[in-house]
Amino acid sequence: MIPFAKPGQSEDWDVMAEKAIRLALQDAGLDYGEIQQAYAGFVYADSTAGQSAIYRVGCTGIPIINVNNNCSTGSTALFLARQMIECGAADCILAVGFEQMAPGALGLVFNDRKRTLDYHLSKQVEIQGWDATAPMAAQQFGGAAMDYQQRYGIHDEVFGMISVKARRHAANNPSALFRTPITLAEVMESKHVFGPITRLQACPPTCGAAAAVLVSSTFAARRGLKAPVEIVAQAMTTDYASTWEGRSMMSVAGYDMTREAARQVYENAGIGPADVQVVELHDCFAPNELITYEGLGLCPEGGAEAYIRDGRNSYGGDHVTNPSGGLLSKGHPLGATGLAQCYELTQQLRGTAGSRQVEGARLGLQHNLGLGSACVVTLYGTTT
Repeated sequence: MIPFAKPGQSEDWDVMAEKAIRLALQDAGLDYGEIQQAYAGFVYADSTAGQSAIYRVGCTGIPIINVNNNCSTGSTALFLARQMIECGAADCILAVGFEQMAPGALGLVFNDRKRTLDYHLSKQVEIQGWDATAPMAAQQFGGAAMDYQQRYGIHDEVFGMISVKARRHAANNPSALFRTPITLAEVMESKHVFGPITRLQACPPTCGAAAAVLVSSTFAARRGLKAPVEIVAQAMTTDYASTWEGRSMMSVAGYDMTREAARQVYENAGIGPADVQVVELHDCFAPNELITYEGLGLCPEGGAEAYIRDGRNSYGGDHVTNPSGGLLSKGHPLGATGLAQCYELTQQLRGTAGSRQVEGARLGLQHNLGLGSACVVTLYGTTT
């Protein structure tokens, strides 16, 4: 992973991707010529941008597959690479994600055709209407926050506490975009965006890149590679009928996908949420982190407020959530985010995370969500 940057302050997307790839290869102790397939994730770039980025490292004729799954793009590239290794199609695969973003809130790129998110936006209008003054994504996740508040009656400040925690964690991450601690008062008094969301509860548009090299256990043994971290289980889900049948903005914003992907991962791994020590989850907005606690089973439904107020989501608690600072503080370059989460959990399980190290980390859980929709949940474990 390279340090993330604000729009206008980064290198070009292909240069960032090249740097991340070279760092991953160096970390793995491999040459690019040993890579058999590559999956390149990005959202805001033209077709075959993956080739343009990867060709800066080498041209060896391998399959290069371009991936776009909105904010879950990076973990989708990882999902595809893992599947190919698991089915025996390849032994050594590169997954890379990159994004060069523009300032401001996310919006629709094409205005001359039917919108991609028509199902979700139409359901939103049915449930809560449309606010022409508020960003699209903020309306989706802010609506989910209000849905949660109607169910459980929590105060707006509970969401703000997540942003405070994110900055506190990011202070120990040299790759995070925002590292200066903030107070709850600063969060709550920042500009109102939508529902209970304020500006300091929203992730910033960001530029950056991250990459991972995945190998089979037989390849690692044959090459004498140190591979102390493995993917134990992984699941990818898309929307269920429940998204459209009810009147829940939580479902529209991905809660049902999260809950089912997590269930599959726990079942396949034979563990439960209590067995996990560290979590990197998709906190594009502070309310989504709170809702995701329950979707991943880190606390009971309706139990997120106590989980937060008791500090069970940080060091010394039940789980350390987003030790990197998360999307709120580290930044959110869409195509790179899922692989940056992979990077953080790999460091944690290797015991090389420095001042943000989670003591005794043996199992790490990753959650990456994209509207439109897709959710990838990945469980990492140590091999030693």
